[in-house]
Amino acid sequence: MSRWRDVKQGNAKEESTKVEDTDCLTSAPIGNRIKAFIVDMFMIMMPIMYVTTYLIMEGKEDFQGSEEARWLTALTYGLIVVLFWIIKGQTPGYKAYSITLVDNETKNKISLPKAILRYLIFIFSATTIILAILPFFRKDKKTIQDILTKTTVISEKK
Repeated sequence: MSRWRDVKQGNAKEESTKVEDTDCLTSAPIGNRIKAFIVDMFMIMMPIMYVTTYLIMEGKEDFQGSEEARWLTALTYGLIVVLFWIIKGQTPGYKAYSITLVDNETKNKISLPKAILRYLIFIFSATTIILAILPFFRKDKKTIQDILTKTTVISEKK
């Protein structure tokens, strides 16, 4: 390992340590990922909820009393998000904050099975507080869905 003084002066020796490809993918800041999720909730989920509540159901009380309607909205939201992930690699919120979801191995958009698995893990992790706050305790800032599906949410180069 080189000392800072040597690196600063340009006298550092080249080290022959092999760096894995996944190490060069750094996760996007957690703040941007949270803000992108909020944008997605307003741009995708809210219209779905409005249509379900007022056009399909007969109002707020019917929607709140229907377990099926809530699951249907979550499933519809998930389908739309999964489609965004596999087609563009970004949801509208991700695009607003210049972040992209990529596969660690291919460095490209993720596949359909991986996107579906990632969304299902997200639903599970959102229900457990420990898994939801996991990125705050990890050095690489990856969520449980990133770890299990071998994906990374990265900041786009400008």
